[in-house]
Amino acid sequence: QVQLVESGGGLVQSGGSLRLSCAASGSFDGINTMDWYRQAPGKERELVASITSSHNTNYANSVTGRFTISRDNAKKTVWLQMNYLKPEDTAVYYCHAEIYKIVNVEGARRTMNYWGKGTLVTVTS
Repeated sequence: QVQLVESGGGLVQSGGSLRLSCAASGSFDGINTMDWYRQAPGKERELVASITSSHNTNYANSVTGRFTISRDNAKKTVWLQMNYLKPEDTAVYYCHAEIYKIVNVEGARRTMNYWGKGTLVTVTS
């Protein structure tokens, strides 16, 4: 099995910064995309940022210019640097990863999706 362990959540004032981390462990051959999602009370879970194995990134419009996602493939870790935080950023942030295992000699991949337990980010006015 694969585990994703998040850390770095906390309480911060508007305009402050936090850095979230997510480390993957377990039995797998590689990770395709790693993502950060968030879910506020009464709201649907939304994609915040994603990063591919080749370090291509995408961001939600609401966080573009404020958040930065990065990863280290050797460490199997993804980070989310959050700057200029706003109260509307308050949510539980979840790490997601699409992992793969090589299943035959031809190199075919079997993919699976895994989620962390979430880390709470609270931004006050």
